[in-house]
Amino acid sequence: MEITANNPNRKSWIEVSANSDFPIQNIPFGVFITKDDIITVGSRIGDKAIDLAALHQLGYFDGIDLTEDIFLQDTLNDFISHGKKCWREVRNRIAEIFDVENTSLQNNEDHKEKVLFDISEIEMLLPVNIGDYTDFYSSKEHATNVGTMFRDPNNALLPNWLHIPVGYHGRSSSIVVSGTSVHRPLGQTLPVDADTPVFGPSRLVDFELEMAFITTDSNNLGERIPVNEAEDYIFGMVLFNDWSARDIQKWEYVPLGPFLAKNFASTISPWIVTLDALEPFRVESPKQEPTPLPYLQQTGDKSFDIQLETYIKPENSEETKVCSSNFKYMYWTMAQQLAHHTVNGCNVRAGDMMGSGTISGPTPDSYGSMLELSWRGTKPLQMNDGSERKFINDNDTVIMRGFCQNGDIRIGFGDCEGKLLPATEFNS
Repeated sequence: MEITANNPNRKSWIEVSANSDFPIQNIPFGVFITKDDIITVGSRIGDKAIDLAALHQLGYFDGIDLTEDIFLQDTLNDFISHGKKCWREVRNRIAEIFDVENTSLQNNEDHKEKVLFDISEIEMLLPVNIGDYTDFYSSKEHATNVGTMFRDPNNALLPNWLHIPVGYHGRSSSIVVSGTSVHRPLGQTLPVDADTPVFGPSRLVDFELEMAFITTDSNNLGERIPVNEAEDYIFGMVLFNDWSARDIQKWEYVPLGPFLAKNFASTISPWIVTLDALEPFRVESPKQEPTPLPYLQQTGDKSFDIQLETYIKPENSEETKVCSSNFKYMYWTMAQQLAHHTVNGCNVRAGDMMGSGTISGPTPDSYGSMLELSWRGTKPLQMNDGSERKFINDNDTVIMRGFCQNGDIRIGFGDCEGKLLPATEFNS
């Protein structure tokens, strides 16, 4: 089925500013609470949220095979499980409904009142019930930087890194939607020149600039997903801040991988941008040497040109851009990650989330974490208010933004924002 929603010449009868992340060519999916305290599955054009449940009840999706309650839910999981054909049909239909040439809803004031809300009138919720979450480690630049800091610079990458998409299973219960504050975590750390650990708040809280993809029901237990079919099972993408406590991580991570240093909080943007919407922004991924094993080999443009930015906003002050990176730098692609994830027969379900791993580029201003940007705290970053940051301070807000730009079309993700609050008191 053709993706008609991507027509670059299409205009909407909803006003959309030139720098909006959400033109009619985007049509992301999310879940929100309306001003009437009703939870609904929705979409967005410009600064208008679209109640898809109301659209469905009013008959605008007639002819598409949808259950009556598919949008009357507090997550997108059911819709996602319907599969790629359904997602494309719904997205194409939304584009038709809001096309400037279509007057069916445009001239119906009663229907518009039921369907459309100003963004300021709604509250965004976590868009999916994330059953399982996996975080990969797929930026060669990031892995090299970290390996250089903590191991031999001449052997920064471990021997397996160029052969498999390295990953670990994280904690889905602590993934929160943009706008949710998180507390500085407590844990064990080993002070410099000490022989025994101490307990207390992490002193080195960091952000990790990532993206994540959301899957649909993909395979039964014991089956695998071929790399050339993997994208058919990816619903869309979000921005992802995988908060990290570097001092806790340094003490605990050998040999089992991240645990308390990572599971205290992760933040995602609320609108899921579909892979269909990102099609015009495909680019070639980095050349892989040595050639991966056959089950990971792929051809064609398998990455996306998504410009990424991270800002730090001290309390009662202006934000400072600290990082400019791009998703296209990722060494291992989403298709390779999903193929590797299931090659042992691991089953994947609708609403599962896969993090890209920190996205660092080739230049110092494109590094995707404070660990790299400040080089373990040895090169503090200057904020616009004159203060300095080696890592994240209490009451700082971290804001991530991402968008694709192609001619006159800009497809974006909105903000992924979280404020770091002081640690909560602990009485042992």
